[in-house]
Amino acid sequence: MILKDFIKLIAEIVNNIHDMINAAAYQTLGLNVTDKDLHFWIMGIIGMGVFVFVYLLSKWLSKLPFGITALSFFYTLTFMFVLVFGIEIQQALTNRGNMEFIDAIVGLWGFVAMFLIYIGLILAFLIIRGIFKRDKNEDVDL
Repeated sequence: MILKDFIKLIAEIVNNIHDMINAAAYQTLGLNVTDKDLHFWIMGIIGMGVFVFVYLLSKWLSKLPFGITALSFFYTLTFMFVLVFGIEIQQALTNRGNMEFIDAIVGLWGFVAMFLIYIGLILAFLIIRGIFKRDKNEDVDL
């Protein structure tokens, strides 16, 4: 499935949910809500739900030894999702390149691979530092 078809599928699902919410608001509450009203309430509720989740996750992660690194990784990963899909959508709009889902995934894997190299370097540094600290402590005990 190419990204264009995937976006169309997601758009169709969102449009159907939009229509169901609009119909439910009218039938159950007698409200004739506009598109702007729906966006205000639904996005506000989704945003607050995501905020509470991210806040609780951040509080928990910040207490871990590498919590700030984990928070930075998740924030960057979120940014990268927006960036790679934005680039793919831009390619479709300007007809410069093919808009393919796999391109976005490969781009994200590039970030994950580079991050794993970073983690490997940090672990190597910590191991080497730990060995030298242990050697210094053994010399003092003599």
